[in-house]
Amino acid sequence: MDEEHLHDDLHIFKGGTSFQKLRSFLTIYLLLALSFLLMITLFAVSLSRVSAISSKLNEVHTEKKQNFSNRDSLLFPCGPEAREWEYFDGKCYYFSIDRMSWYKAKTQCEEMHSRLAIINSFAKQNFVMFRTRNERFWIGLTDGNSEGEWEWIDGTDYKSTFTFWKEGEPNNSGNNEDCAHVWTSGQWNDVYCTFECYYLCEKPVPN
Repeated sequence: MDEEHLHDDLHIFKGGTSFQKLRSFLTIYLLLALSFLLMITLFAVSLSRVSAISSKLNEVHTEKKQNFSNRDSLLFPCGPEAREWEYFDGKCYYFSIDRMSWYKAKTQCEEMHSRLAIINSFAKQNFVMFRTRNERFWIGLTDGNSEGEWEWIDGTDYKSTFTFWKEGEPNNSGNNEDCAHVWTSGQWNDVYCTFECYYLCEKPVPN
């Protein structure tokens, strides 16, 4: 009987030890699982915060970019990449620093997405007159299609618009003066189109 009791007690002891080990393992696994879930939660929270910060930085960058754009539009209404252009009354003007014929000047303006200037108001004439300072500048006026029939290159009706010819001009001296330029005191003069002088381009203000 004593041996049987001893054997039973030993079996119970061994069984209890196995249960305790199992419970310890389960506890460890549970703690690991909870730690893993906590790490995932912390990662998700961190990712959310990073995303929020990134979004905020993008908003700030966009706002700064907009502010710079607004500032540039005030400082350079003709565009920050076109600082050599001058703004006047809703349009941009380029006063060249090199001389060429009327036809080359016309092409040069077109290559800059503009055209030779159309002077159709007293205000614009004053602006050009002040800026050219007695230098010769081509404008977009010619009678090359029909002698004496002056035309603005954009189709503006010449006969119903402002003119500022120098006294005695246009006179078609030599029978080959078919292009107009701004001359002394900003007044207009006709001259042969192959004559080389400065040129004035104009274009709308960029959107």
